[in-house]
Amino acid sequence: FKQCQAEGGKVRKGEKAQMVVFWKFIEQEDEETHEKKQVPFLRYYNVFHIDQCEGLKARYAETLPATADPNENAEVFINDYLFRSGVKLTHESGDRAYYQPAFDRVVLPCMEQFKETAEYYSTAFHELTHSTGHEKRLNRLNHAAFFGTADYSKEELVAEIGAATLVNHIGLETSSSFRNNAAYIQNWLKVLKSDKRFIVSAAGKAEKAVNLILNQ
Repeated sequence: FKQCQAEGGKVRKGEKAQMVVFWKFIEQEDEETHEKKQVPFLRYYNVFHIDQCEGLKARYAETLPATADPNENAEVFINDYLFRSGVKLTHESGDRAYYQPAFDRVVLPCMEQFKETAEYYSTAFHELTHSTGHEKRLNRLNHAAFFGTADYSKEELVAEIGAATLVNHIGLETSSSFRNNAAYIQNWLKVLKSDKRFIVSAAGKAEKAVNLILNQ
């Protein structure tokens, strides 16, 4: 935290530190016997990733393959929805995509990290579908839901059906993206013990989310 401030940056509000541990064996000499022995040395630090900070620039930046390309049609829909809804969208060089209801914010990896254009927009639309469930919009999210619960699984179904629908609507769907969407949906249906009521309910909620994003 202090290093970030010293470099002229600041840690984003609400970000949590992660612990890193450093240890090795060091050689010490006994003052009486002068015998040398190996002693374990341990330290831990609470650190923030640079993507959790503002006002900092990485000293070392690896060039990414940039195989996914921006799609003008998709960007129009996304930017229009962000403008109407007030949802914030940020990109971080990492391996996580998520929606934060408390901050009404979607976080995505950088586009350059995706191998396919459809894969990037499917991920983006999945998280944006989550954002439609905010209490200011469709009021669908259960704040008490957590991984492993039926409510969590239902919301994942809604988000993935929404993502698949939007990727298809915009004309970005590929055989690969379709298989990925279908596999993801099947996975959450298995979690819900393949109860047909859940897919009908999730599809109805996803339709409302898609219409909100498309402003229909």
